Amino acid sequence: MAWLAPWSAVLPSLAAFAVFGASAWACLLCFTSYEERLQICQIFAGLDSPDLGKCEEAFADAFKGLLDTEINYEERGQLHDAFTQMTHSLQEMATAQGSFRVAFLRAAEKMQKIILQLKEVQVCIPPCGLQEVTRRFRCRGCYSKVCDLPLDCPVQDLTVTRGRQAMFSCTVNFQLPKEEITYSWKFAGGGLRTQDPTYFRDIPRAQGYLARIRPVQPTHRGTFSCVITHDQRPLARLYFFLNVTGPPPRGETELQVSFREVLRWVPQEAEMIEPWRPSLGELLARPEALTPGNQCLLAALVALASASVTVLVWMFFRWYCSGN
Repeated sequence: MAWLAPWSAVLPSLAAFAVFGASAWACLLCFTSYEERLQICQIFAGLDSPDLGKCEEAFADAFKGLLDTEINYEERGQLHDAFTQMTHSLQEMATAQGSFRVAFLRAAEKMQKIILQLKEVQVCIPPCGLQEVTRRFRCRGCYSKVCDLPLDCPVQDLTVTRGRQAMFSCTVNFQLPKEEITYSWKFAGGGLRTQDPTYFRDIPRAQGYLARIRPVQPTHRGTFSCVITHDQRPLARLYFFLNVTGPPPRGETELQVSFREVLRWVPQEAEMIEPWRPSLGELLARPEALTPGNQCLLAALVALASASVTVLVWMFFRWYCSGN
C-alpha cells in the first residue's frame, strides 16, 4: 500500500486546484510551479497529513489580492525573481515548523509591496499605432497585451497653393523604440483620398520622418502614406491628403498646361517627393536641437569666430601703423 501514499498527497491538492481554479492563484500561478507549491505545503503540513488540502486553500486565499495585477512587461523578470526568493523563504519557514497561514499572509503582503515598487504601466495614447511601451503582463491568465488600437491613423488634410511647398511630418504622439526605426513613403495619385493599400505605390527616394514637395503641382493632389517600421514590424501608418489650390499661371490655356505636363513627364519611379534637408535655422528651431552639447559647440564656434576677427583687426592695425 506504500504506492498509495504519493497519490493521497496529490489528490487533495488537485481537489483544491479544481475548486479555486487557475484564476484564484493569479500571479502565484504565473511565477511559481505546481511542484514548488505542493512541496511547500508538504513541508508545512506533512506528506500524509489531512491538513495538506487546508494548506493549499490557505495558499490560494492569501494571494487572491494579486488576482487582477498588471505590471509593466519589462518588469516580469524582476517579479519572477521575487517569487523565487519567496518560495525559498517559505521553505525555510516550513522547515522551522511555523504556521503556514501566517507565513502565506506575510508572503503575500511582501509581494504586494514589491509590485507597488515596480514601474507603472504606461497608458495607451489614441488614436492609432502599435505601442510596445504600453505592453503589460496580466496575472489573470498569465499573458501580455498591448493597446487594442489600429495601425492606420486618421487621414490628415493639407491644403497648399500651387507653386508653394508641401511638407509632411511622419511623427506619432507615443514613444518609439530608439533603434532600428525606418520610414517608407507611398503615394496614391489621381486626387484619391484613401487608406486602401492597393492604390498606393512606393516612393523610393523618400526617406526619414520628414519629406516635402516643391513646387506643388495639381498632379500631386492625392494621398501620401508613411509607414513607421521597427525591425521590419509596422508600428503605425500615417496618411496625408494633399489638396492643391490656385489657378494656373496667367496666360496659359488648358492645352498649354497639358503639353507642359507631357514634356515634364518622367517614369513613376522618380517621384516628386524628396527628403527633407533642413537649413541651420530649421535645425535650431527644433526643440531637441539646443542640447547642452550643441550649446557648448555653438559657444565654441562663436568664441573662435570672435577671436579670429580680433586677430585680423589687430594685424590690420599693426600693418597700417607700420606703413605710417
